[in-house]
Amino acid sequence: MTSKEPSPRASVLQHVSQNIRRLRQHAQWSQSTLAERSGVSRRMLVAIEAGENNVSLTTLDRLAEALGVAFSDLIQKPDNRDPAHINELAWAGVHPGSKAVLLASAHASSEVELWEWRLEAGEQYVSEADPPGWSEQLFVFAGVLTVVLGETPQQLAAGAFLMYPSDQPHAYRNEGPEAVQFMRNVVI
Repeated sequence: MTSKEPSPRASVLQHVSQNIRRLRQHAQWSQSTLAERSGVSRRMLVAIEAGENNVSLTTLDRLAEALGVAFSDLIQKPDNRDPAHINELAWAGVHPGSKAVLLASAHASSEVELWEWRLEAGEQYVSEADPPGWSEQLFVFAGVLTVVLGETPQQLAAGAFLMYPSDQPHAYRNEGPEAVQFMRNVVI
């Protein structure tokens, strides 16, 4: 007899259920109070807290805003409070393979820049430290990127991501034979 592992979608529904209930109780609100403040029906809120309802991203945004927390606080594992490495399925479509995964979250004080990068074999980019409080988020979608933070290099293969404070010297290198392509968010 084999045990059936819960699906990733079931896991995130469980996280949402536990987090909403915990945050609502911490605020000392009833389900009716949260329903009223968020504009989400009490009936739907009861189903969400029971882990029975496939909740939309818009509904989660409304609940997060009402509770005064970040969207990521609702979907990540209750014992994982690392916003730099969330990696949680937030939405699954009807068709197999359709999904949205929240990789990381950062607070921005003024803006976020989205960059597309391509480094050919042997190319590198070296950066001075950014101002205090800035951070970067990288997602590699082709090749292997070497990221150097201070003096420490680390390799990110396609599909890997990294979030780090960029108020330190940092560099991107392509030490491999093929082009590296990645997305970079600068969080200011």
